[in-house]
Amino acid sequence: MNTEFAIDLSLQPTTLDLWHVCLAGTVLVLALLLIVLLLIMVISLARRKPEVIAPVVQAPPAQPEVRIVEKIVEVEKIVQAPAPEPIILKEATPDAALQLLALLQKEARFIDFIQEDVGAFGDADVGIAARVVHAGCVKAINEHFTLSSVRAEAEGSKLTLAKDFDATQVRLTGNIVGQPPFTGTLIHKGWQVTDIRLPKLTQGHNAKIVAPAEVEL
Repeated sequence: MNTEFAIDLSLQPTTLDLWHVCLAGTVLVLALLLIVLLLIMVISLARRKPEVIAPVVQAPPAQPEVRIVEKIVEVEKIVQAPAPEPIILKEATPDAALQLLALLQKEARFIDFIQEDVGAFGDADVGIAARVVHAGCVKAINEHFTLSSVRAEAEGSKLTLAKDFDATQVRLTGNIVGQPPFTGTLIHKGWQVTDIRLPKLTQGHNAKIVAPAEVEL
């Protein structure tokens, strides 16, 4: 028995089952994806510009940057006054003073005179003793010292002291106001020693004995 099986492709399904719906949806989604991908490729090609290759220019080697910094330093010059010279105190040796005192005692009995209570004597007696002491002192001083006056002007005369006058030679008295030069009256001409001739002392001499005790035998 022969059965003939034939399919008519022109026939269309009259009913839609679940399988046909899923198949149709899948085809539709794939078609949409394909369309979207094609649109993206077209847009990207349209936006792409031809690349221009610029020539590479080698920059010259960088020179080290030199910065000149000018620093202005203001130096305040403080001019200080010269420091005064230190005062050197010389220790006076007592031998020369004791020697002079011994000479005055020897020539004028000077120590005896000043140690005596002259208040117990009359003016005539004191005057006679003073003459003896004065003569002996003059002899001792003139024999061992040379004296001269500090100022050559006569006492009582007017004189002007310059700005650089020696304060060790002139002592100012009275109303001292302002700065030199000063003009005033010479009250005392002053004294200065220009030469000393004291006798030399022997080794072991006790200069503190200005007048030895005297014993009469």
